Amino acid sequence: MNILPPARTAASRSTARPPRVELASAASLPTEFGNFRIHVFTSERDDREHVAIVHGDVFAGESVTVRLHSECLTGDVMASLRCDCRKQLELGLQQIAAQPCGVLLYLRQEGRGIGLANKIRAYQLQEEGLDTVDANLALGFRDDERDYGVAVSMLRTLGVRSVRLMTNNPDKVAQLRRYGLEVTERLAHAIPPGTHNRHYLQTKARRSGHLLDAATGWTARTEVESPGKGSGSKSKRTKGSDAPGHA
Repeated sequence: MNILPPARTAASRSTARPPRVELASAASLPTEFGNFRIHVFTSERDDREHVAIVHGDVFAGESVTVRLHSECLTGDVMASLRCDCRKQLELGLQQIAAQPCGVLLYLRQEGRGIGLANKIRAYQLQEEGLDTVDANLALGFRDDERDYGVAVSMLRTLGVRSVRLMTNNPDKVAQLRRYGLEVTERLAHAIPPGTHNRHYLQTKARRSGHLLDAATGWTARTEVESPGKGSGSKSKRTKGSDAPGHA
């Protein structure tokens, strides 16, 4: 099987300096979820175009509601039932539009950073019995190859000073803090499981440490430390039923 290399190296994940970005273009973007402005950024780290969907005035904003969404062609565009990505994207836009201001970053990190072709290779391995984690490992990648340094640079360029982060993934909180962006609160982003994505979501909960709530049949208690008390988040997770979690 021809395996393509990851878009970035493991060493890039250890740096605390986020990549420089440039704002390439911006315009208004009316959607079925509300009115936004779309900002397109380029990064010194790669040749991808990352997108910020902004609602309201976020400049110099404190505790701005933010969602980091990684590109998923099969879910976002094709409405694949193998994942919950499209529903997460739609829910993120809906909830941000309901706030005075907020930002959804659409990051071009397909397949948790391994690219579309390798994601489809991972699908094939999953059909042969591997879960999502083992499929990535079998292809020579880590569980999650994504890096959120570009997200920090985009938010700083928009003038955001601190964020309330919509996520169930503690790695997002940890990475934003490591790159120097204050996370004042973690907001759960629950999507009920479906028939086709139940095992996928359960694997995220059991093996990738995603924080869950009762909406998925799992229970969790999480804490996000206030500024000055540390850079990580504390969590305890207890398995409830056999239902899965979410990203």
